Amino acid sequence: MPAYHSQYTNPPLTVGNMAMNPLRTQFNGPAAKTRDEKPDAIDEALHFFKANIFFKNYEIKSEADRTLIYITLYISECLKKLQKCASKNQGLKEMHTLAVQQWPLPGESGFPLNAMYVKPKDKNEEETMRKFMLQLRQEIGIRVCEKVFDKETDKPSKWWMCFVTKKFIDKSLSRPGM
Repeated sequence: MPAYHSQYTNPPLTVGNMAMNPLRTQFNGPAAKTRDEKPDAIDEALHFFKANIFFKNYEIKSEADRTLIYITLYISECLKKLQKCASKNQGLKEMHTLAVQQWPLPGESGFPLNAMYVKPKDKNEEETMRKFMLQLRQEIGIRVCEKVFDKETDKPSKWWMCFVTKKFIDKSLSRPGM
């Protein structure tokens, strides 16, 4: 069975070679905010996460697939942090901390996917990419907490936490030992 690919193949904007589709978000950034309730790229990645996480290879068919890959890997990082959290409030604090901490961009030595992503052309594109990734990271953190934490018990779901040890395409956004 092939991996799931993004349906958002005609992005209004790209940064580097990542699609910058509109997002349902409360955070400011270069991706346009959409007001409708239709699923966006983050919803799509959350929906496909449990199926895609098992793939060791992934054929990139569009810029939207690069965004899907980044979101999927970031969801994995979120789950690693959330496994230590006892409540949703604690999880939201951890997600905020994870979102705003320093992270490498494509082209920098610590970025694990340099073979798939292009380095920003100039400082302006680098700043746009950093802001876009921050916007993604902040929104993903909130949505992952909504999915992971049970509304009644305020505990993380074992059906999400069981994916903590899995590595999509055998990659991780965090360095070994982190």
